[in-house]
Amino acid sequence: MARVTNGVWEKHFPDGNLIPITIPMTTSLFLLIPLLFLFHFHFHMAEPAKGQGQGQWHLLQQNIGIVGMHMQLLNNDRVIILDRTDFGFSNLTLPEGRCRNNPREMVVKRDCTAHSIEYDVAANTFRALFVQTNVWCSSGSVSPDGKLVQTGGFNDGDRSVRTFNPCPTCDWIEFDAGLAARRWYATNHILPDGRQIIIGGRRQFNYEFYPKTQAKNTYSLPFLVQTNDPGVENNLYPFVFLNVDANLFIFANNRAILFDYSKNAVVRTYPQIPGGDPRCYPSTGSAVLLPLRNLRQPNVEAEVLICGGAPKGAFQNAKAGKFSGALNTCARIKITDPSPEWVMETMPGARVMSDMVILPNGDVLLINGASLGTAGWEFGRDPVLSPFIYKPNNRVGSRFEIQNPSDIPRMYHSSALVLRDGRVLVGGSNPHIYYNFTNVLFPTELRLEAFSPRYLEPAFSNVRPTIVSPASQTRLKYAQTLKVRVQVTATLVRDSVSVTMLAPPFTTHSFSMNQRLLVLEPHNVSELGESTYEIVVTAPASAVLAPPGFYLLFVVHQQIPSHGIWIQIGVNRFLDKNLSTVSYEQIKFNLWGV
Repeated sequence: MARVTNGVWEKHFPDGNLIPITIPMTTSLFLLIPLLFLFHFHFHMAEPAKGQGQGQWHLLQQNIGIVGMHMQLLNNDRVIILDRTDFGFSNLTLPEGRCRNNPREMVVKRDCTAHSIEYDVAANTFRALFVQTNVWCSSGSVSPDGKLVQTGGFNDGDRSVRTFNPCPTCDWIEFDAGLAARRWYATNHILPDGRQIIIGGRRQFNYEFYPKTQAKNTYSLPFLVQTNDPGVENNLYPFVFLNVDANLFIFANNRAILFDYSKNAVVRTYPQIPGGDPRCYPSTGSAVLLPLRNLRQPNVEAEVLICGGAPKGAFQNAKAGKFSGALNTCARIKITDPSPEWVMETMPGARVMSDMVILPNGDVLLINGASLGTAGWEFGRDPVLSPFIYKPNNRVGSRFEIQNPSDIPRMYHSSALVLRDGRVLVGGSNPHIYYNFTNVLFPTELRLEAFSPRYLEPAFSNVRPTIVSPASQTRLKYAQTLKVRVQVTATLVRDSVSVTMLAPPFTTHSFSMNQRLLVLEPHNVSELGESTYEIVVTAPASAVLAPPGFYLLFVVHQQIPSHGIWIQIGVNRFLDKNLSTVSYEQIKFNLWGV
């Protein structure tokens, strides 16, 4: 925190040091403005890169004041970051003397510090946001109009709904009791009709929808009872993906189902992962829906990849002070196959509590986490500092590449997400009940950094495309023909060009909700002039393939992606109305072909 007292500007740092800067009383207001800017808007130039060859690391901010436990990139290139409210005072003071008064808070009833921020990627600045209820271990999705809808949490926040509009001065708007059930460690997913489904949570073996329609509030999901390990759970933050047949793939503990949420029916039960070890919280692995390709074919294939986690008994062992080795395996399954089977792969090392981030070129980055223990307070050991790149299209045995390490351990309560320029934003890590900066193995981490994959190195600048058109924020219709104009310095290799659409996820606790990459193969590439080309693709045909909302669109040439532009798909006439007055069939009918 920082304050001005008797002409002395005092800055508190996480290690407990206080640095006073004397401000003479004769100092002009003009000279004070930069200090006030530092106090309330916090600007920091990124430090030089570390590492060459297999990715580079940049420290962006020494102290953002809060732990980056939850993150979401919005279509204005701002990242919303959320901590929890019951860690105690954060290291970031709320502006203009604002304070949070909450008699239901368990730690601090009156709190004048922030527990959420908005990070401006381009400016490398951040501002404090005001959140009233506890967002600890919550979930979220972005609505089709670009609004972040954030749900649940702990204590006073477990049934709250919070919304954030992407605008320069916007702040959180909260709706108490907006949910039908308490949602703590739940998973959200955007649906083809524009609603989001909220699945599970601690002691919640059911699901519900938001916004509310004329349907009843909650629906039972016995699968969550069946996958609950007594005393451990191992089925929190289930891995959920919208399949290409409009059903949901739901993975919890060590097995999965294909689920028709509109009929509350299990369509298919998948085999258990070989070995039977748990992969969901607190034995926290991670999962992605691999890039969807060949979208114009009548039958689109979908594959899920699950990596890392902790073996059976690891959580109980950690509670007793014994830290089991994490899992070093990934399991991959083609969920659209008539007779799907898991294919096991071995990572270069074991990982628990790692994030899996889909990169614009379709590679998967495994980042953060530990090699011993599980998720939970003080239950992780031996941080894994080196990310892995997974190349889905390589042959088995040659899919992993070890990347350059960070020097910052990212343990429990870390997060990561991809930015429009292709970097990966990394924050968080707090395995303690409160903020602890000294006399602990892994201090509470307030630094924010970025990992730049190898494709961002200057050596690839001649093959890196630059998108000339369409303009960012372009609106698309489903199945629309889209002409993308790019400039490339080197000669364009036409059979090595694709266009990708990435849905930015809500990420927390090693799972990125709604993360989805669609590959649009060109059906024509033409040269328009020196170094300028036009690539013709077709937008996804329906909201089942691409749920409505904002996506990042990239052009990838020889595995080197351009910077992205924002596009919006699936806008319809119901977005500006109260969904509670609209029936499900009305929404579905209107949105499917927009």
